[in-house]
Amino acid sequence: MGLAVAIQMDPIDTINIDADSTFALALEAQSRGHALYHYLPQALTLRDGRLYARGRTLEVYRQHGNHHRFGDFAEIDLAGVDVVLMRQDPPFDMAYITATHLLELLPENGPLVVNDPASVRNAPEKLFVLRFKELMPPTLLTLDKEEIRAFWQEHGDIILKPLFGNGGAGVFRLRPGDENLNSLLEMYALVHREPVMVQRYVPEVRQGDKRIILVEGEPGGAVMRVPPEGEARANLHVGGRAVKTELTAREREICAAIGPTLRQQGLVFVGIDVIGDYITEINVTSPTGIQEIARLDGIDLSVNIWDAIEARHAARGKRRPA
Repeated sequence: MGLAVAIQMDPIDTINIDADSTFALALEAQSRGHALYHYLPQALTLRDGRLYARGRTLEVYRQHGNHHRFGDFAEIDLAGVDVVLMRQDPPFDMAYITATHLLELLPENGPLVVNDPASVRNAPEKLFVLRFKELMPPTLLTLDKEEIRAFWQEHGDIILKPLFGNGGAGVFRLRPGDENLNSLLEMYALVHREPVMVQRYVPEVRQGDKRIILVEGEPGGAVMRVPPEGEARANLHVGGRAVKTELTAREREICAAIGPTLRQQGLVFVGIDVIGDYITEINVTSPTGIQEIARLDGIDLSVNIWDAIEARHAARGKRRPA
């Protein structure tokens, strides 16, 4: 019996079907006979304590220029679906946080939300990772210029990044003698009120920033993202190159250390970033990378993810007709 799957995401019309992980998940769900519904995060409505979304039925196809088909708009009672995929992209702002609160109001015997909305809210990628400081490079969180200068003097080569940015936006490298620290902090202050994250520069990033996908806390595959010449960031959408890779013993140690926490908190699909011997981020909002891994390694992690979702759903003892 198929499941009713509501996908909360950004507009599907403009996604890159060769890279988008949500598209791969939708294709796999459809192949299993699940019924798909699509709605935007801003389409949520809480009325008389019940959560609705104005959305449409969805069919997906791996055809460029013709990759989806919608039904008519209708009000979806989210308590009546089986699975909600929370897959909108950051920024992790108050709109994002509000969406997690609304999804958390769904009844206990209602749909399985992936990833768990309360855990997503409590796990911003650059803050959640601080629970595992022994696995990280030397790190400082502060707005204090003198603290940053002292850290910079100690480590010589540092990276500054905003806490709630995404996709490498606002990430800067400061080498010894750089004169831009004050200007950078002034720029951050115009946009952010949160502390800045400062980390010792890890030179192994020149060989690549490894994205590892964990499903139910177990590593399923990885892709190395190699930065272009003259760029400190390895994000694919700023020119990073996806390269086939394998997990090292250290990376398996990192996954083993964080895996139990991810499983316990209902974080089914997680992407972590590792540079050299250090974990730098834990992404639980809308991780990417599964299509690159499928192309490079022939491992379709959308299968593993849906196996995990179906197992969690079955363990709840509820299957409703789509």
